[in-house]
Amino acid sequence: MKKALIVGGTGPTGPFLVEGLRERGYTVAILHRGTHEIPEIPPEVEHLHADPHFRETLDEALAGRAFDVAIATYGRIRHVAEALAGKAGQFIAIGGVPGYRGYFDPAANFPPGLPIPTPETAPTVAAEAEHRFAYLIASAEQAVLAAHPDGAVYRYPYVYGPYQLLPREWCIMRRALDRRPFIILSEGGSGLMTHGYAGNLAHAVLLAIDHPEAAAGQIFNCGDDIQYTVRQVVEIIADELNHQFEIVSLPAEAAYPARGLAIEATAHHKLMDLHKIRLRLGYRDRIAPEEAIRRTVRWFLEHQPERGGDLERRLHDDFDYDAEDQLAAIYRDALARARKFHRGPQPTMHPYPHPKEPGLVRDHRNR
Repeated sequence: MKKALIVGGTGPTGPFLVEGLRERGYTVAILHRGTHEIPEIPPEVEHLHADPHFRETLDEALAGRAFDVAIATYGRIRHVAEALAGKAGQFIAIGGVPGYRGYFDPAANFPPGLPIPTPETAPTVAAEAEHRFAYLIASAEQAVLAAHPDGAVYRYPYVYGPYQLLPREWCIMRRALDRRPFIILSEGGSGLMTHGYAGNLAHAVLLAIDHPEAAAGQIFNCGDDIQYTVRQVVEIIADELNHQFEIVSLPAEAAYPARGLAIEATAHHKLMDLHKIRLRLGYRDRIAPEEAIRRTVRWFLEHQPERGGDLERRLHDDFDYDAEDQLAAIYRDALARARKFHRGPQPTMHPYPHPKEPGLVRDHRNR
């Protein structure tokens, strides 16, 4: 019997990975701290309770064990990779797109921001002094491939679905449930940032098991095939909840209430290039993103976070409706004043000549 280990397993993609591995004939074990159990993990799945952030606890839990496949979704990935060296036939690590230079600090690149779309070959943060968190993500990838030269690294985008610890959907959902008449969006909600439904991302990871030679030694961006702007996400969620918002568009610098929704209030896109995973592994979405967003909304509707509780604090969303009302009033006043400068559009004509008969140097409009 083939054996598989998932380090983590109880987060958004965990249940989908467990299900996919079992469908492929693997006996599955998950290694996690044991502080968070979820009903979606079948009782047949073995639980190894250990802290994956430390080499000594990993070594103790993995002593005498070996696996055909190991997927590291949680913990200090470099320690997990080193602890499983020689113990896993195929090693797959989950990293993240924040390792790209310019993801957190757009001014680190020129022109500022990430290239659109951002390929796997784009520079990552190479020094801790530049951005410590991004550097740790990028350097962990190299540690993985050093310990497992035939391994694969996935750069996860923002993950949405059940059990997400930072569900941007809730920022919209609570306002819809509270029947707020408007929602403030940074730059009109025009921002694009790659997102991936948990089930789609798990499918992407499992493709490395289906095509081990094509995945060996590779780094992959991943995410949904179809990406929506923040505004489109708002419209889908509001529709699912039978609500309608007026969109109040504020500049990123002043769109304070939108920061939880957009992860960061910024005018810079964070759109990843997914060509490589499509070409090498044949990735296509298993669940259409609109339906995936609606499923996520329905799940959080049944598992609503505590108002003012830990999840809302992690989102950095105060749901301060008084402040939002004041900002909206400023916006409407400024918009009314700006409209006083309105001028009608100047008539323009097609720039190319369209002669009425052959041989003319210029047409009837002297073009």
